[in-house]
Order: sequence, then structure tokens, then C-alpha cells
Amino acid sequence: MVTTQPTDGIEVAYERHGDGQPLICLHGGMAPQQYWNPVLPHFEEYSAVIPQRPGFGTCLDDQAETRADEVLNREAEYVRRLVDAVDGDPILFGHSFGALTAVESATDAPVDAVIAYEPAVLPDDYREEADLADRMAALIDDGDRHEAVKRYIEQVLHPDGIDDLDAWLAEWPVWPDCVDLAEEVVRMNRAVEQYQLPGRLGVDAPVLVLTGTNGPDFLRESARAVHDSLPRSRLVEFDGISHSGPGEAPALIASAVKTFLGNA
Repeated sequence: MVTTQPTDGIEVAYERHGDGQPLICLHGGMAPQQYWNPVLPHFEEYSAVIPQRPGFGTCLDDQAETRADEVLNREAEYVRRLVDAVDGDPILFGHSFGALTAVESATDAPVDAVIAYEPAVLPDDYREEADLADRMAALIDDGDRHEAVKRYIEQVLHPDGIDDLDAWLAEWPVWPDCVDLAEEVVRMNRAVEQYQLPGRLGVDAPVLVLTGTNGPDFLRESARAVHDSLPRSRLVEFDGISHSGPGEAPALIASAVKTFLGNA
């Protein structure tokens, strides 16, 4: 683990694998750093940089007090510090909330390209009724942290329903350790619920927006909206792939990414 010296209270910690151009991999809401393990063998020509997001291991000193409307800005600033810490202009590769953070970071960071798999953006009509953060917070206040995290997993990972969630969780590698992240996930969800996609995102670097047909419909809709708001963007939709695309089908995703980077 590499750790930079704190600047303005921000300590940046990350793992680095291999040599080559830095490929900064930003995980999503409930995923640990290990989420990227299936992806790394497909990018051996790059130097994979995997940070711990604020609140997920290495954090800002005052992360627990960070308001929801500050979360995305603080995470984007964290990524910008990371961009400054690595040699050369990196590529940002983000999944879900990590994808939204990658796009926001690239508005003011020297990066070569951005890869965004289903950025955590809510369509306007969906966002206006979103209440996941409130429902999770109420369960946490009642002392039921496990149920709070289950509500997140149901809505984000299984929006079409699941027959036996407990059986699925029993096979999920990060369960139940991820319950420790409950408060951070509430803050993250509030940030997502408050985020409004601008008509134009000021990202100069080329961006590849990825989505899958087996993920939530609202995220596929948002992926198209993010694509439309970017000046230099390509949209690729994978048939039969879910919201967990990079971990679920790493070879397929990597092939699309490399084709894009070769053309960009």
C-alpha cells in the first residue's frame, strides 16, 4: 500500500500493480478494492492503481461528519490528488459511484481518458421519488444495520427482485463485513439522490460509457444521458451483462476498453 503525505487533511492510499500508464480503478458503493481482482489480469500492460475511497478504509479525518452535499466533491478531490500522485496522465476507470466520481474528477484533472461503467446517476423522475437513503437511515437508527444494507443490495443489485436474498448474501464474498459501511453508504446514496446531471459535462478527455442490458433500467437510461452530456464520448451496451459488469465479464469489458483506448 502506497500512502501520500496528507495535504489539507486528505491522505491518499492506494495499491499499485505492474508497470505502464496508470489505470486508476475506482470501485462502487459496496464493492471493496478486491472488486477489481478479476479485471487486473486483462490490463497487464498498464499500471493498475487501486485506491481506498474515503470512508472505505482510508478516509478524511472528518469523513463521519461530511454532509451528503459534500460527498461527491470530496471524493472527486481525493481522485484529483491521486492523479497528481502518480506519474504521467492516467486513465480513470470507474464503476457505479466510482464512475460518477471519475467523470466529475475529470472536469478538472489531467487524464488521458475516462471509462465509466453505469455511473450512479438517477434520471430526474426517478430521483424525485428516491428515498433509499432515508429508509436505510431509519433502519440504522432502529439498530438494524443488516436490514439497512439489505435494502441497498435489493434496490441496486436486484431491482427486479430476488427469490432468496439471504441465500445470495451467503455466497457474496463481502457479506457481512460490508455492514460496517452502512453509514457511508447512506451518505453516498444521499449524494446520488441530490446529484443533478448538467446539460453538458466539461470533460475534455475522451470518455467511454458502458452499460449492460441486465442491470437496472434507470442506470441504462442514465448511462445514455451521461453519454449525451459529454463532448467526446462513446456508449457501449453489453447484452446479458448486469450492473456488476467489470467483475462479471472482465474479458468482454476489457476488450471494449482497449478498443476504445486504441482509437482514442
